[in-house]
Amino acid sequence: MIIRSRAPLRIGLAGGGTDVSPYADLYGGAILNATINSFAFANIIPREDGKIVLHARDGNGRLELKSEEQLEINGELDLLKGVYNRIVRDFVKKPLSFELQTYVDAPPGSGLGSSSTLVVAIVGAFAEWLSLPLGEYDIAHLAYEIERVDLKMAGGRQDQYAATFGGFNFMEFFANDKVIVNPLRVKERFVCELETNLVLFHTSTSRNSSTIIEQQTKNINAKQEKSLEATHQLKQQAINMKEALLRGELSRVGEILDHGWKFKKQMADGISNPMIDNLYEEMIKAGATGGKISGAGGGGFMMFYCPNNSHYNVKAALAKYDGAVKEFLFTKGGLQTWKI
Repeated sequence: MIIRSRAPLRIGLAGGGTDVSPYADLYGGAILNATINSFAFANIIPREDGKIVLHARDGNGRLELKSEEQLEINGELDLLKGVYNRIVRDFVKKPLSFELQTYVDAPPGSGLGSSSTLVVAIVGAFAEWLSLPLGEYDIAHLAYEIERVDLKMAGGRQDQYAATFGGFNFMEFFANDKVIVNPLRVKERFVCELETNLVLFHTSTSRNSSTIIEQQTKNINAKQEKSLEATHQLKQQAINMKEALLRGELSRVGEILDHGWKFKKQMADGISNPMIDNLYEEMIKAGATGGKISGAGGGGFMMFYCPNNSHYNVKAALAKYDGAVKEFLFTKGGLQTWKI
């Protein structure tokens, strides 16, 4: 028997960073994101030899361990170990023997939520294997706690919920880890136009999102006026983007992205750099009306909104830079699990 799961990666269209504590706890956060046809995969193959094999097939290593109730968190495949430890602690109460294989369509630090999406996929695979009574909110919240509480990895809350629910979602974040996911019924022709006009470009650089998020958290705790006002503006950006998509006012999308990007850079040091700023300005000259970094910032993927067939000129301009355009489509579904 093989237990399989896959969960989609996401692009953040507006409000990024407002899902991070303490801002979300103090003021409430809002984000608009959408999942794309790139995935994190997990496969569980049960064993009966008292061993646990962890294998990250995207090049991040393989471990063969003795089956125990808790595996040591030591920097080697900690995401995989962290999910196992929590599943045993909360549900099974005894060691398991299995092989866990994982693969993600995007590298860590890409800004597409790859690490959190992988945690969701692994939680989903265990839930399928063990018939755990977990709904969508349960899986997303458990994945969030594993990554943020158990493994103490800095970050927000949107990625786990995007991967679990899938599609276009307007998400609201409150104190005590409360999250409300509002699925958006964006008309199909508007989705197709977004797919045509949005250009996703990998800058061939990655970043440690934890460092940027820790700086952002420090600024909010200190009530640093510039950073706090920028975060308020990004929350409003998510509301504006929701209205534009639902009304089909796609001509506003680039303007909303550009407005948000100017404030995003004020949230913390390291979100942008001279290379990113130059790339952004050149794409505006090529015809894009706005854009942003995907994720916390500092590298990874950038996206540009390119109306009126300007995506041809933008892609030609991007060819001069190190990196690659990533073709994508939006997906309607979230986490999927099955066994064979």
